[in-house]
Amino acid sequence: MGRSFENRKHSMAKTAGMKTKLYSKYGKQLYVMAKNGVPDPDANPGLRSLIDKAKRDQVPTHVIEKAIEKASGVGGEDYSSARYEGFGPGGCKVIVDCLTDNNNRTITDVRNCFTKTGSKLGAPGSVAMFFDHLAVFTFSGDNGDAVLEAMLGEDVDVTDVECEEGQITVLTPANEFFKTKQALAQAMPDIVLEVEEITFLPQARTTIGSEDVAMFEKFMNMLHDCEDVQDIYHDATLPE
Repeated sequence: MGRSFENRKHSMAKTAGMKTKLYSKYGKQLYVMAKNGVPDPDANPGLRSLIDKAKRDQVPTHVIEKAIEKASGVGGEDYSSARYEGFGPGGCKVIVDCLTDNNNRTITDVRNCFTKTGSKLGAPGSVAMFFDHLAVFTFSGDNGDAVLEAMLGEDVDVTDVECEEGQITVLTPANEFFKTKQALAQAMPDIVLEVEEITFLPQARTTIGSEDVAMFEKFMNMLHDCEDVQDIYHDATLPE
């Protein structure tokens, strides 16, 4: 049924530096989610889902609890979201999502990643139109038609249901995330979600030429090293 979902989750290297980056990323996200809602996972579905995701990525419990406890206090950091769009090496399209308490620092860091790799930072909206903003759920199974029927029965606005190699992927509009998750839990009480996230999926892919691979990898590494960068989405396909 339509476009095949590509699992683009990058495995984190088991180094102290990469772990620190991962913990910092989740610490910020958990803090903001708890601060903007309520610091109780039972009363804050977004926080509950983020905690589950952090645990799947092996973020220690003490890191999770510290971020939530911090959000429960008075004052604290004032983080805001920032999204940057542009064109990377080989003409690929890129979306960079950040959480920042210093917009000048963040835009400077992100712009440097583009400038130093021959890439071009674009205007807001210049790239997002080439992506679909979707909620994605992946779990074990082999009967996609039954899942689709169950979702339609719960009045979920399903974008696609894919069944490949013993895994089912359900895609819905981003604003249907919690409704879809609840519907899946009701239809399949024993479901174990391997992926549950809101993401940008490219409508088409851009193949990177072999001459641009090294620069593309440098570009990605520089973005991942930026303190405020949370998520990176792109449409690049590297040559085999």
